[in-house]
Amino acid sequence: MALLDIHEIRNYLPHRYPFLLIDRVLEATPEERLVALKNVTINEPFFAGHFPNRPVMPGVLIVEALAQAAALMASYGRQDIDTTNRVYYFTGIDKARFKQPVEPGDQLIFEVKLLRKIKNMYKCQGVAKVDDKLVASAEMMFTFKDITE
Repeated sequence: MALLDIHEIRNYLPHRYPFLLIDRVLEATPEERLVALKNVTINEPFFAGHFPNRPVMPGVLIVEALAQAAALMASYGRQDIDTTNRVYYFTGIDKARFKQPVEPGDQLIFEVKLLRKIKNMYKCQGVAKVDDKLVASAEMMFTFKDITE
């Protein structure tokens, strides 16, 4: 059962097609950890050029999906913020590693956890798995800005 479906995710993240890379949130503890998923299909727009004869999801998009999961973790359950006007910005990516390709038909599971928060700066650890096998990992730092300011 989904904790957040795609309609609820759209209330937390400003991303839209073709850049919204989270389909569902499975587990979440506000500002602590979050588990989300993405169903990878051949219809993804990036597969047309990456690569036509052997489609592989670009690693940078896997890291972007991890960052979106981290942004959800930072906002989920917060009653004190207006998430509809919030934009998240990367401030750093460290220790990014890619272990195996992600192909159409795979279901990516993202697990992110908060390592440190100072004011509006978050540092998170993220891992991406397919069939319980690690495909990518990274530490990400990000902040946010309310676009109504």
